[in-house]
Amino acid sequence: MVFKGFRIQVIVRVLLIVVNVALIFRLHSQTSYAVSTIILILLLIIQVIMLIRYAEQTNRKLTRFFESIRHADFTTSFADNELGKSFEGLNREFNEVIEAFNRNKTEKEEHFNYLLTVIQHVSIGIIVYKLNGDVDVYNNAVKRLLQVKRLRKIDDLKEVAEDLPGVLMNMKAGNKTLFKLFINDELLQLSISATAFRMRGEEYILVSFQDIHPELEQKEIESWQKLIRVLTHEIMNSITPISSLASTVNGILDDYKMTNPGLDGEEAEQLENIVHAISTIENRSKGLLNFVELYRNLTRIPKPHFRYFRVRELFDRVLQLMDPKFEASGIVCEVNIYPRDLKILADPDLVEQVLINLLLNAIDAVREVPKPEISITASMNLNNRIIIEIADNGKGIKQDIMDKIFMPFFTSKKSGSGIGLSLSRQIMSMHKGSISVRSKADKGAVFTVVF
Repeated sequence: MVFKGFRIQVIVRVLLIVVNVALIFRLHSQTSYAVSTIILILLLIIQVIMLIRYAEQTNRKLTRFFESIRHADFTTSFADNELGKSFEGLNREFNEVIEAFNRNKTEKEEHFNYLLTVIQHVSIGIIVYKLNGDVDVYNNAVKRLLQVKRLRKIDDLKEVAEDLPGVLMNMKAGNKTLFKLFINDELLQLSISATAFRMRGEEYILVSFQDIHPELEQKEIESWQKLIRVLTHEIMNSITPISSLASTVNGILDDYKMTNPGLDGEEAEQLENIVHAISTIENRSKGLLNFVELYRNLTRIPKPHFRYFRVRELFDRVLQLMDPKFEASGIVCEVNIYPRDLKILADPDLVEQVLINLLLNAIDAVREVPKPEISITASMNLNNRIIIEIADNGKGIKQDIMDKIFMPFFTSKKSGSGIGLSLSRQIMSMHKGSISVRSKADKGAVFTVVF
């Protein structure tokens, strides 16, 4: 018979023990019942053990309950409702606490998945790592920006740039820095910001990466254009009247010489000196006006007319113009296009001007090399962007002027005007592309144009 209710079962078990004890005391003095007495004693021991185990089931439930919480196992349920109302309430509370923990865990997992989805969706690269360099979270923007497939430790970024892990490991909360690197022949100027937080009793660093090279280049171009407009305007306003007055004075002196042919030697010499001085002023004024007009071209680049055309056709036109210079300097020019039918969307006339400027610089770079070589390569990089590389085996570009060669007016050549590379950069900016250079001493230079 099954008794319902914890109290009834305890009372029945205690009564059975009492009856058993009474029988033992009754029979232990009679030797004929010795075996029965031993059996009753064993039965008593079993009853006591069963009563203790029955009474301790609450402790076992508590142990199960706390183990479930400790191991985050929220599938456990408590349903021994046949033991009475007190146990029904205890089981109900256990189940409600387990359910509350389960809801809390589910909400945290949903919140974590939500934040992870947001992090993966943003276009700014994000890496979260511990102070020992173990990476906890990184998003798709980091994979795309740094071209990495897996990232478990910060040291894995040595494959991207040798000194990048050191920069990140030295970042502190609130630090910001700029870092330059080349990936797939594209120049990246990374703006890196760091913040720190504590989670699960451990310190974490969160760094964000953003390539600001296009914005910096565009702002720099706009600044130079504004400066050139102001300078040329002011110089033109100052030089034009000087040139005009010098020409007028020169004409007046010529008329004076024609109407006074009988000047004595000293007066004629002084007049000739004045004419010479005025002519010098006029010529220098015209020279300055031509100089200013030349630099005005940096702000007068025509708007590109985009169309698809084969890169092979572009190279053929450029080489047809440059071949005489290659032959005169004994330069070997190698051309490679991958694939052969590669097409590009751009303004062919403007891009042709860029290539001519770069080839002229390459010719000048290999002028003193025993076996001058120039290579022109067109291909598509891993970001599905078309790149054109012009490489030479010259002496390379000095590191201290690498950041200056694209500035207007700057040139390292004796006869250079300082507008070729600046003009090329502006043309590429109008094509939403970029131009960059890599160079090492005595190993030549590589100019990379990215569309």
